[in-house]
Amino acid sequence: MLPLSSIGEAIARKRKALGWSQTVLAKKARVARSTLEALENARLGELGYSKITNILTALGLELKLQEAGAYRPTLDDLMNEENDDQGLDRRR
Repeated sequence: MLPLSSIGEAIARKRKALGWSQTVLAKKARVARSTLEALENARLGELGYSKITNILTALGLELKLQEAGAYRPTLDDLMNEENDDQGLDRRR
């Protein structure tokens, strides 16, 4: 299961990639900036579905359901794999 802190990290990355402040995203998603800040900094224990979907929709993201046993690598997994592969590059 994806923890809320991971969702918050992904939201922060996407927001920054778009060049938006927390205030801009909060207004677009119709949530309090303090809520968004707490989510991005893993200080939020729980957040309702409608608030999460409002934030994701504003960013052009969505949640997807899949079978619990169906493992798909995360972006972090793929980036770590790429870093490991570069570490094995003998052309250096």
